[in-house]
Amino acid sequence: MSILVTGVAGFIGFHTAKALLERGDRVIGVDNLNAYYDPRLKEARLAELRDRPGFSFARLDIADREAVFALVAANSDLTGIIHLAAQAGVRHSLENPYSYVEANILGTVVMLEAARRIERLDAFTYASSSSVYGANRKQPFSIEDRVDKPVSLYAASKRSCELIARSYSHIYGLPATGLRYFTVYGPWGRPDMAAWLFTEAILADRPIQVFNEGRMARDFTYIDDIVAGTIAAHDRPPTAEDGGVAHKIYNLGNHKPEKLLDFIAIIEKAVGSTAVKELLPLQLGDVPESFADIDASRRDLGFEPKTSIEEGIGRFVAWYKHYHHIN
Repeated sequence: MSILVTGVAGFIGFHTAKALLERGDRVIGVDNLNAYYDPRLKEARLAELRDRPGFSFARLDIADREAVFALVAANSDLTGIIHLAAQAGVRHSLENPYSYVEANILGTVVMLEAARRIERLDAFTYASSSSVYGANRKQPFSIEDRVDKPVSLYAASKRSCELIARSYSHIYGLPATGLRYFTVYGPWGRPDMAAWLFTEAILADRPIQVFNEGRMARDFTYIDDIVAGTIAAHDRPPTAEDGGVAHKIYNLGNHKPEKLLDFIAIIEKAVGSTAVKELLPLQLGDVPESFADIDASRRDLGFEPKTSIEEGIGRFVAWYKHYHHIN
């Protein structure tokens, strides 16, 4: 039995594939290795996976339906898809909107169509985002909240994926689970995320950009906790009980928002140097606070974040220094 993991050279995809392989699953990884950020980091993640028993890799674009369908047809032992490939980043969606429609919306439709072609499909698990909560003011964000006020195209594309997945579940009985990730960080993380940007700047003695003059809070969630929740969701696919639809959405967050300035102070301590802060206004598309209500995830998935921000940042900074050969 095999699991197809899209975005396998990405941050969450890499760690999810690694955890699946370590427990004995066969993983077929897919990624197009695009240049949204340095492909060498993606290649380095892949190098960590390539020699592991049970791993195979196909370089293709998830929006390429013929290539995706051919891959599925060639792997008759597939039983599930963990769909993590996406064009990420709130700010980049202001610069290149078409890539979000192609990768996130079209790519998700292609993967759902691919799932329909898997004879013994147990589960289709896909990445959504806390960004879908948009302009909501009530905290913490709950899966029961309305999510019809996105403040970025990225958020709108992720909400579109949720609605499309639900429609496939309704029409075809496809068991699908959407996961709203809250600010994931940790070793092998993305260079456009706060932990990387701040660590890089502090080590280089450059100013860090602090938006909304630091009056922000995020539910920073360590990668190992995210992976545990992702695999738990995949192992527990929803069922269409009492005439319902086999589609569920869960928040995966730390349930403990950290003030941005406190987050920076923890990085400063781990790096051993003080940041020079450039205080800036709130950026278009950003929200001041995100905080996850994880009651449903706890109840249904046994999800319980275990990694403190101090421990997680310490691990990230140690990895960052090792990866960049910094003493």
